[in-house]
Amino acid sequence: MKNRTALLAWLCLGLLVSTGPVVADAAPEPYPLEYWALREVINNAQVSPDGKYLGLMKIPSKKANPIIEVYETANLDKKPFRIGAKKMEVTSFYWASDKDIIFTLRQKVRDKIEGFNQGVYETQLAVADVKKKKMRSFDETGPAIENLLPSKPDKVIISFQEGEPDGPGSKLDAAFRPRAYWEFDLNKGTKKLLIRGKISLGNIDFDADGNPYLARGFDLQDGESVWYYRKPGENDWNEIFRLSEDNFETFAVADNDPAKPGNLMVYANNGDDKVGLWSFNTATRNFEELIYRRADADVYGVRYHSNDWTYPDKITGVSYFKDKYRVEYFDQVEGATYAQLEQIIPFAHYVNINSRSRDGNTMTIYNSGPRDPGTYYLFKDGRIQSVGSRQPLLESKKLADVEYIEYESRDGHNIPAYLTVPHGEPPFPLIVLPHGGPFVQEAVGYDEWAQMLANNGYMVLQPQYRGSQGYGMKFYLDAFMQGGQGGYKMQDDKDDGALYLVEQGLVDPDRMAMFGWSYGGYAALVAASRSDQIYQCVIAGAAVTDPLMQVNYYRFQLRGTGREEQLRMWDDSISPLEEVDKVNVPMLIIHGDVDQRVPPDHAKKYFKALDKIGKPYKALWLEGADHFSNTLFYRHQLKLYETMIDFLKNDCGPGGL
Repeated sequence: MKNRTALLAWLCLGLLVSTGPVVADAAPEPYPLEYWALREVINNAQVSPDGKYLGLMKIPSKKANPIIEVYETANLDKKPFRIGAKKMEVTSFYWASDKDIIFTLRQKVRDKIEGFNQGVYETQLAVADVKKKKMRSFDETGPAIENLLPSKPDKVIISFQEGEPDGPGSKLDAAFRPRAYWEFDLNKGTKKLLIRGKISLGNIDFDADGNPYLARGFDLQDGESVWYYRKPGENDWNEIFRLSEDNFETFAVADNDPAKPGNLMVYANNGDDKVGLWSFNTATRNFEELIYRRADADVYGVRYHSNDWTYPDKITGVSYFKDKYRVEYFDQVEGATYAQLEQIIPFAHYVNINSRSRDGNTMTIYNSGPRDPGTYYLFKDGRIQSVGSRQPLLESKKLADVEYIEYESRDGHNIPAYLTVPHGEPPFPLIVLPHGGPFVQEAVGYDEWAQMLANNGYMVLQPQYRGSQGYGMKFYLDAFMQGGQGGYKMQDDKDDGALYLVEQGLVDPDRMAMFGWSYGGYAALVAASRSDQIYQCVIAGAAVTDPLMQVNYYRFQLRGTGREEQLRMWDDSISPLEEVDKVNVPMLIIHGDVDQRVPPDHAKKYFKALDKIGKPYKALWLEGADHFSNTLFYRHQLKLYETMIDFLKNDCGPGGL
């Protein structure tokens, strides 16, 4: 408590940094696209448990791979210890002890995908001793770090799938495949088997002492997800909850309830439209107490104590998304600490203490938001200093503000949305940018695509169309329970947002386009063939062009609510491949040639259909790019942005957008 009180006293003094209103020139000159194409220069800065070292991931040049640099926190000017690999790419790292960093690497091992969700990369684990400056790798591929074991220095728990669960004939989704859990000794390089999961009881969680306390399995005969619990010292698992695969309510465990031993904190609807946070009694199998629920949004998650070495698994608040990520705190000191940080850090939006020493006196703080691409700070010895930015070439004053809005769809739904507003005076040209998924939760703080487009003069609308999660079960189910609404009401939600902005005088109705990726790319292709056309052009990235082909990749592997969600959605929605003859605006179609989630055959089939009837289009193949943003390197992003901006300016309808 003494250290936390001292921290609050310092915070109350403030920081000599101006956080006044932003005054920006109207419509500044756009940044060179090379600036936007850079991968994150600095990422994931963390202090060691003893507070003596600062580790961070860094990309030293635009075409280089990430490395880890380790500094002494007492002297950041001293030359750092660098960790990297010649043939593999560092993808993440964690402090596992005062001296050990455990990190993940990936390597491209093939030139073509081996089928749906079978990409070209394989991953591995390694450990670096920063005092001895020695590294050790492990043979297991595809591992997951399960628990850093704060109470057991030099040991961690990892898991991986044994055997060949993805082999021919497998009909079980990856979420239910069993994993084996091992305790690794980071000094000796040895491992000890803790427990092997099985289909009926797998996906095991461990507490900070390494005790398995929670497991989830699937009852194939009854079609139900099953949760199990056991107390420390017990060997037998007790079933505590079942949920039918036909039930779309949420049930998920956050952690143990610190106020009631033997109870769990769970996210659940429990008969309500919105997900709340509950205390669940594992003995009686009942929802015992509603801790927190909102009428306007689902509970998103919990916030743990910022010092997870000293207070592991301690929940201090509950979070939700609305206009931004927000937290209601149970712990007054944690809440006050964050409130002060949000007053002190420039352009504070999403603030997170992402690492902290055991004694609480040294920490790293991360902020990101519309005016901050992501900045890391080091707090030590009563002073705070910037460690670095993810995108140091982008000035806050030239970035765009993001506004949260709501509008009404044509059938009376309330549709939330995020609006990135460029500098200058309206009416603006508009890009509608629907998220992928489609069944995901999106909250926009700093979005590189939206900011890049706004920097080039475009207003960007990111609609949270029906099917988006976080706004209650009915809003989610309306996307598919009465038949798949892809191309129908889900599409209307996007168009209605654009028309709303026209009505508000913010957007020029003759200068509107849609750009999306994955499901968003699918939506862009659907937009291109609508008869009541409101767009001048579309840009479709990694788009599903044939819903039947896409769902057939995994139709017989799905179990649980995802099965009905996906089948009802794609089986009944519009197929862009069947509507190529209706395309009535210019199109730019982009696809990675090793996309494992939406395989390249989607684009190839669509191009063939367009060519057959002589429909013009522009195409961009990104060589070596998978579906996901972390496989888009500098060369990919530069080509993507150059092609997009050129297309919008010169080929998007008469005179360009």
